[in-house]
Amino acid sequence: MKITDLLKMDTIILDLNSSSKAKVIDELVNKLDNAGRLNNKQEYKKDILKREEQSTTGIGDGVAIPHAKSRAVKTPAIAFGRSIKGIDFDSLDGEASHLFFMIAASEGAHSDHLETLSRLSTLLMDTTFRAALLKANSKEEVIRLIDEKEQSKSKDEEVVIKNKGKLLAVTACPTGIAHTYMAADSLKNKAKEMGVDIKVETNGSTGVKNRLTNDEIKNATAIIVSADTKVEMDRFDGKVVIQTPVADAIKKPGELIQRGLDKDGGIYIGDNTSGSNESAKGGKGIYRNLMNGVSNMLPFVVGGGILIALAFLFDFNNAGATDYGSGNDLAQFFMNLGKTAFGFMLPILAGYIALSIGDRPALAPGFVGGALAANGNAGFLGALAAGFIAGYLVLGLKKLFSGLPDSLEGIKPVLLFPLFGILIMGVIMTFAIVPPVEALNTGINNWLSGLGGANKLLLGLLLGGMMAVDMGGPVNKAAYVFGVASVAEGNGHIMAAVMAGGMVPPLGIALATTFFKNKFTVQERDAGKTNYVMGLSFITEGAIPFAAADPKAVIPSIIAGSAIAGGLSAIFGASSPAPHGGIFVFPVVTNWLLYLVAILVGSLVTAILLNIFKKPVESKTI
Repeated sequence: MKITDLLKMDTIILDLNSSSKAKVIDELVNKLDNAGRLNNKQEYKKDILKREEQSTTGIGDGVAIPHAKSRAVKTPAIAFGRSIKGIDFDSLDGEASHLFFMIAASEGAHSDHLETLSRLSTLLMDTTFRAALLKANSKEEVIRLIDEKEQSKSKDEEVVIKNKGKLLAVTACPTGIAHTYMAADSLKNKAKEMGVDIKVETNGSTGVKNRLTNDEIKNATAIIVSADTKVEMDRFDGKVVIQTPVADAIKKPGELIQRGLDKDGGIYIGDNTSGSNESAKGGKGIYRNLMNGVSNMLPFVVGGGILIALAFLFDFNNAGATDYGSGNDLAQFFMNLGKTAFGFMLPILAGYIALSIGDRPALAPGFVGGALAANGNAGFLGALAAGFIAGYLVLGLKKLFSGLPDSLEGIKPVLLFPLFGILIMGVIMTFAIVPPVEALNTGINNWLSGLGGANKLLLGLLLGGMMAVDMGGPVNKAAYVFGVASVAEGNGHIMAAVMAGGMVPPLGIALATTFFKNKFTVQERDAGKTNYVMGLSFITEGAIPFAAADPKAVIPSIIAGSAIAGGLSAIFGASSPAPHGGIFVFPVVTNWLLYLVAILVGSLVTAILLNIFKKPVESKTI
């Protein structure tokens, strides 16, 4: 189906009146409805908004393609809108959008709307084409430009390219829609310009297309894998493979193609399992492994944290008591449910890091290592270590057992890998990881006890900063336990500094994701919104996914902000009789207004430092 079969003059708006994302969606939905393409405008709008909740459809370079497959669509159609000034559409590159294509697909359209979406994405990569659409003086010209571009692309794809060496490529992005096809088209266009023969496989939302064959792989000069998600890699065993983020294929395809021609890449060593071990190699792989753990852990952090916040809300009358948060049946229910979700957090983190490295056989050792880290007071740092140890441990076991007879192949994943993986993991965690962390925890507690009479400012700075070091780990817990013990002795000043330091990391991150969007992925920006709730509720763990994903930038930023908040709390003489609760216990905190200022200043410091230290999303190594 051609784009111009769906886009007609009665669904084009040359000059949008909108000034925000929500208004753009309203204006385009209204255009489709007025043109008679919808059965139910409100239902279709709900489907559009539901799709936006999954991830933004602002694909970058000034383009947004909101879309939905809905029973509210009477006739499949595309609405086009243009804003010369530009509108913030939460685009992946953080820039304003100027060209908007809203795709309305009926439920019986199968994958047609995704096919059209992918074709739109690739056509709109052409800078000249985008510029022409921005300058179009009439609706007729818009349709003519799109029609000519589609026809031109079809003819280009029929051109036979002279052979300088056969290159293969695979593109894949987490959502499997826009960037997957943009990367593929970028590589193909550049290869045509350079006179290079290339075939690109796309791992998109509708499945693998243009799949590489065994013969093609065998005869290839090199293979470019531009992916931000896991792809099938073992088929490339023994070939030169160049692995990059999908953004590299979009932004610098020529460089990747030249590297392929020069065989400037490592020889890929495959595995005899169905998984891939590309993530076990190099810094890019380490980051990808880490993100696999973080993205799977995130729902437990968000869901559990908000449930715990609700527990404090429903137990507000009990603020200041030692059982605050569980003083009645309803609060107890939410507290137990939230803590149960939190209980899975570290095993999930470790398990999915291990899975990314050693595939499915590494999942069980990773889960067990994460659980031992949680039970042994090793915190999220211990879980990170457990995930990587488990992954590489299973890779070692695979090599160790590779010489076994073929008749024993079936028992490896169900017996040998889980048995020896869990056993060895238990030994490593129990005797090598957990004990030193526990000793560190005890030492920090003893040291803090000796500082009880020290200068208030120094103690506030120290305790506030400690709350951000490992966010629920031994250092954090040492500061928190010291604060709770001080409350029991009638000294709420220390507890106030501790709570301020614990609230800043998620709040500072939330502010950063709101005001410095280009430094965070769409998923991170979405998670940042929940950190407002978690930070206000004194749930420091909301910062863990961000710290795990980019520790060099995040941890110094949150430590600095938390230390300042703790120090200011001490200077302002704030005192809290409650050991938990965040903003819900502010009514019982002395000098609460200045206390709020301390937390706000610390959060702003963290947000500003994150903007300084973090690289823009498009230049992250993934």
